[in-house]
Amino acid sequence: MKQIRLSRHAKEQLSFRGTNEEEIIEAIRTTDWKSLESGRLECRKDFIFQSDWNKRYYTTKQVRPIFVEEDNEIVVITVYTYFF
Repeated sequence: MKQIRLSRHAKEQLSFRGTNEEEIIEAIRTTDWKSLESGRLECRKDFIFQSDWNKRYYTTKQVRPIFVEEDNEIVVITVYTYFF
């Protein structure tokens, strides 16, 4: 398996987006990938959340990394997180 590396932008966004590196890696390693434009890829994984985020209670968190697959590694460009 290729190493997964987060770009500086992706690392900086983790706390703002409400996710962490472990969830991003799990999403990439365990779900199907979908092609996007410009050679980018995405995937989505739902996690049990059952907690508050921005003063609202949510049961599920969906992590959606955007990444590129290079010869020797996978580079995460950014990540989106959805709560529901």
